[in-house]
Amino acid sequence: MKIGIVCYPTFGGSGVVATELGKGLAQEGHKVHFITYSQPTRLDFFNENLFYHEVDIRTYPLFDYPPYELALASKMVDVVKYEKLDLLHVHYAIPHASAAYMAKQILKTEDIEIPVITTLHGTDITLVGKDASYAPVVTFSINNSDGVTAVSEDLKKDTYEHFKINNGIEVIPNFIDLNRFQKLKKEHFKTAICPNNEKLLVHTSNFRKVKRVEDVLKVFQNVLKEIPSKLLLVGDGPERNHMEALCREYEVCEHTRFLGKLDAVEEVLSVADLFLMTSEKESFGLAALEAMACQVPVISTNAGGIPELNIQGVTGFMSDVGDWEDMTKNALYVLNDDNLPTFKKNALARAKEFDLVNILPLYEAFYEKVMSNMNKNN
Repeated sequence: MKIGIVCYPTFGGSGVVATELGKGLAQEGHKVHFITYSQPTRLDFFNENLFYHEVDIRTYPLFDYPPYELALASKMVDVVKYEKLDLLHVHYAIPHASAAYMAKQILKTEDIEIPVITTLHGTDITLVGKDASYAPVVTFSINNSDGVTAVSEDLKKDTYEHFKINNGIEVIPNFIDLNRFQKLKKEHFKTAICPNNEKLLVHTSNFRKVKRVEDVLKVFQNVLKEIPSKLLLVGDGPERNHMEALCREYEVCEHTRFLGKLDAVEEVLSVADLFLMTSEKESFGLAALEAMACQVPVISTNAGGIPELNIQGVTGFMSDVGDWEDMTKNALYVLNDDNLPTFKKNALARAKEFDLVNILPLYEAFYEKVMSNMNKNN
């Protein structure tokens, strides 16, 4: 198949999933064309089946903001026509699904039919999509997609509850590339961070309010009172300055490091003992899955789709949003030397269920189904 993938090229989960999916499809022999405004962060290796098409965003004095959606639709039309794509797979509803609809209508005037598949990832539905400014466009775009997928049952349920959707939604969960995300031999790194054999806790996110990163510091502050430990914070975002101030207020800066954005996050996870996910909303919890693949148990909230990944008492524990005291209790239980090896083993076993080799065929089958339905209707 010749597949066009439209995504955000950033560190966010939707862009990561889209890029890793494209790379997996390319390795299976499909021709994959990425269409976005800059090269995706994880599009980091050469493959003869991978192609990148940059959206040209031009500014004009007339516009306060560049009309990205129009430029994107035009680029999709161009790539579909000249690369003879079989389908477009757009990740994140805004603005990709609506731009794809526009491209689809333009192509129809030239007797080109192209199926459009929209994958919902989370905040495009749970946060941005619910904004009254965007809700009608999100609803229209989903209903006029030829196929729709969501990364969790919770997100599917949320979509139906908050939008008037008459289209079917197929759940295809997020996945992990176990060739990349695995426990690496980085003992020297662990020794440098934890010279006295302290326990190492890790959190990764984009540091937005919805991630409740302040709860990570509250949990860590309490854990530190009971056992020697260190905390690594990976990522960056609007809450970064606030977190640095809280770090000083809680007097844990000596034991905390802000690492910023990292491409090779698996190197950090390889030496971690526990992963903290304190979000008030997660449609799936990809960062937690990446940790589990590196044999790191997870202490998380029970929000959104996290319970579909983190198994209570097996791969870690879940608590209500904001209940950092319960998270602390659970963290101390997991970090106990008698318990930690079992949790690490269970975390890896669970991650293997979401291996790319298991999920990739689900997408391929869905592509075939959507294309077959379009051919029948024509």
